[in-house]
Amino acid sequence: MNMIFVRHGKDDDRYRGGWSHMDLTEEGMEQAKKLAKHLRENNAIYQISQIVSSDLPRTMTTASFVSAELGLPVVEEPQIRETNNGDLAGMLNEEALIRYPGLFFSSLRMDEAYPNGESPLDFYLRIKAWFVRFLSECKTLDRNVLVVTHSGVINVIYHIVKNIEWSNKGKSFKISNCGIHVFNTDTMCFEVENKVDFLSCDK
Repeated sequence: MNMIFVRHGKDDDRYRGGWSHMDLTEEGMEQAKKLAKHLRENNAIYQISQIVSSDLPRTMTTASFVSAELGLPVVEEPQIRETNNGDLAGMLNEEALIRYPGLFFSSLRMDEAYPNGESPLDFYLRIKAWFVRFLSECKTLDRNVLVVTHSGVINVIYHIVKNIEWSNKGKSFKISNCGIHVFNTDTMCFEVENKVDFLSCDK
């Protein structure tokens, strides 16, 4: 069976993301609509029977468009949220640069947490624990699942699958808005990586 990972549509990059409760931009809405239409028109290939989504607004909105096209409910999963950036979540970049100068995800030590948030190590262990558990559950269900989540989450999963050591300072895989990443649980490989051509994303 396949786990089909999708990153949410575009959000407002003037603000810090993480656990931000901001929603998609108009461009992000259009990306999500195109994604949903593509998945419906090609569901003979994808054969999606379940939708799981991070419970943050930008992922839930993306998932809701797919839900409407496929006629499937969305299961909310808080464990696949992006990194908990605590006090910086949803903060304007200009304000963050003043209040927390030099503080970025890549500037943290692996065991250093955001103010009132989590550390890169906490984030990695959270996603790894979810992936191991969910992978085991999916193998017994024998059905394809769409997982709507965040770039950081998909990056961690890529590192786990490809057996590459992950750190917040390492090179990241390119995860475009509404890109499709098909992971085959039988071969334990990504068979489709970052399919975004039909969406005109990141232009």
